[in-house]
Amino acid sequence: MLSSSYTFIPTFSLLLSLPLLFLLGPRILPPRHVPPIISLPDELDDLSLFRKAAAPQPPRPRSSLPSSKSRLGSTNPRPKIAFLFLTNSPLHFSPLWQLFFNHTHSHTPTARLYNIYIHADPIAQINPPGGVFADRFVPAKRTSRSSPTLISAARRLLATALLDDPANAFFALLSQHCIPLHSFQFVYNTLFDPSSIQLAQLGQFQYPSFIEILSNESTLWDRYNARGKNVMLPEVPFDKFRVGSQFFVLTRRHARLVLRDRRLWRKFRLPCLKVESCYPEEHYFPTLLSMEDPNGCTHYTLTRVNWTGSSNGHPHTYRPPEVSPELIYSLRESNLTYSYLFARKFSPDCLQPLLEIADDVRPKQEALGKYLIVEMRKMLLELPRGMKVSRRLSRRCPTTEKPKQVPTFETSSKYTPELWCSAVVIVSNY
Repeated sequence: MLSSSYTFIPTFSLLLSLPLLFLLGPRILPPRHVPPIISLPDELDDLSLFRKAAAPQPPRPRSSLPSSKSRLGSTNPRPKIAFLFLTNSPLHFSPLWQLFFNHTHSHTPTARLYNIYIHADPIAQINPPGGVFADRFVPAKRTSRSSPTLISAARRLLATALLDDPANAFFALLSQHCIPLHSFQFVYNTLFDPSSIQLAQLGQFQYPSFIEILSNESTLWDRYNARGKNVMLPEVPFDKFRVGSQFFVLTRRHARLVLRDRRLWRKFRLPCLKVESCYPEEHYFPTLLSMEDPNGCTHYTLTRVNWTGSSNGHPHTYRPPEVSPELIYSLRESNLTYSYLFARKFSPDCLQPLLEIADDVRPKQEALGKYLIVEMRKMLLELPRGMKVSRRLSRRCPTTEKPKQVPTFETSSKYTPELWCSAVVIVSNY
């Protein structure tokens, strides 16, 4: 009898302690990060916005701006770049961006050529920076790393920009840690190549989206199964699963394609079981565009990032002692067709060193840019009427080790491929 009592007391005490463990455990043990799940009201709210932005557009007059395939004439309105800032902290580099946007070229103020949209996490304490950023904040919802909330935020920015201004033709997604590597005019001329706008009169030209799309990364299988084995099937088989930088530059047509998607979103919005292998924002956009229009994308990004010495999924963060003109020049360099236009990740205290070197890294490229535009316009005006020009990598330029874009001349012209190559080398360095 006494033995039974001794057995009952510990058992009863253990049962009594279980509720206390559930109540006090979260306060004693270190919290485990669990990505938030997108609520039904938020989902419905976004769906309404996305449907409006992705709705079929009525036929435009010939003088208006096409979306992805362009036959632009001299009477067309100037297309714009929509700069989309996705942030959960203050915009520390707003003074640097202010310099970037304030620059004017010829008789065209840059204010006519861009729009700014900012999605800031509602719980972040962000003081509006003013200037070009004044009144540019869009209705925002919570965001969290390793969750589909970052996809929703990017789509929210795309939808707002699509509805706000029909002249927005490119959509550049950036973070608060991004900086511009060139002048605004260089960025604009890279995306809307002056020669391409003129060449479009001679033949159809398609603007691409600049988004990184990779299929051979070593961690791809673990990331694919982060939500559970075979959960992504049948919509997303593993051989269609892609990875790429979160930051991209999309055409208007591709932005609308992203907002129309429902099929892949049903899979990517699922919560991850393996949070350490889950980065939905690095997979959704590359996978969707690779499946829908792989030939309409460059498969590389225009935002430079340094993964040397990365930690916990974060790239190298540049500190003030590293900031110099030489760093900016090196970050611009690319083995791809275009120079890098933006770079990340910079610590907030890099602002002052970056402002101090801003004038040192800009003048030469501005002078070369003006020279290039004048010379290329002269060349284009003298081309025989009706000449077809194919903007492809048809040969290796003799004046450079990197392959450049060289038109194929189908009729005789005094402007040989070698001469055109010289002009291309100038634009790649300006």
